[in-house]
Amino acid sequence: MFNPFSPQHPPQPPALADAGGLVLSPLPYTPLRVLCVDDNLDAADSLGTLLRLVGFQAVVCHDAATALSVVASFHPEACLLDITMPGMDGCELAGHLRARPGGKDLFLAAVTAHGDPDTVERGRAAGFDLHLVKPVAPQRLIDVLFEFERRIRTPAPAAG
Repeated sequence: MFNPFSPQHPPQPPALADAGGLVLSPLPYTPLRVLCVDDNLDAADSLGTLLRLVGFQAVVCHDAATALSVVASFHPEACLLDITMPGMDGCELAGHLRARPGGKDLFLAAVTAHGDPDTVERGRAAGFDLHLVKPVAPQRLIDVLFEFERRIRTPAPAAG
């Protein structure tokens, strides 16, 4: 018989116990595929972990060249790109992603330390849908991605 208080099953942490624990229902569709690209290893890896914890499929790359090499097999639907990276920067990467088949349907968000008007305009010209300035609240990123996922997964009403 299952005993949640036995040594094999330690009690839930108090923060979860009060709310009844986190319960995730199975999704009626596959999770959003998100590509995260940032040359700051800690930032990129932490973001990837966060996105996977909330249910997205996330692939992390630490440079644009690697990102381009995984795009064909991963088929991201959304990309979170740092702009200032050595070699190919995030704006150039965004241009390459937009030029690929299906690239116009990607959701591209710049996640960068630069929020000056010139950088924002450069990002817009490169094809970014959204420009976020670091540090970005994790909830903001999650909300943006869930909203995009909701838009692309919800069928449009029939014209009548």
